[in-house]
Amino acid sequence: MTENLINHPLNGVKLDELLGELVRHYGWEILAEQININCFKSYPSFASSIKFLRKTDWARERVEAFYLYRFKQYPLPDEEQHQLAPRNRVITGEPLADSPALIELGEGEFFDDPDTGPVFPSKREVQKTQSARSRAKPSQTSGNIEGKSSSLDPWAKWRDKN
Repeated sequence: MTENLINHPLNGVKLDELLGELVRHYGWEILAEQININCFKSYPSFASSIKFLRKTDWARERVEAFYLYRFKQYPLPDEEQHQLAPRNRVITGEPLADSPALIELGEGEFFDDPDTGPVFPSKREVQKTQSARSRAKPSQTSGNIEGKSSSLDPWAKWRDKN
């Protein structure tokens, strides 16, 4: 396995060099939209982003995957390779294009594997699933004075006792 990693596109590329190339080519706005990491969205700076990416494995893996599959344009990995971190994947073949992918604002978020979707769902998606669950199961109301659901009213049990 280490023989295949010798010629890996991320071999020898430092994180600050990688992020520098991405910022110079795409800018903070496109990176924030494509990778969806808060350090790119609110008051982005190179130093704070590097510090965050060094501490946070999942964020660094998303940036590395974006670098490999959008900036360098290598073919997407198969299911087995997708389970590995981007630095540990076996990259076979040449890039699909000589230049980085052209990305404009509004294209949506980049996913390492489009079939799996986002690693961390957005707050809006979480709220949608929670509201769909609450519509599917009618809430059980307690016998409190106002008839509110105990899940909505944290004081419902106390009111029932008194």
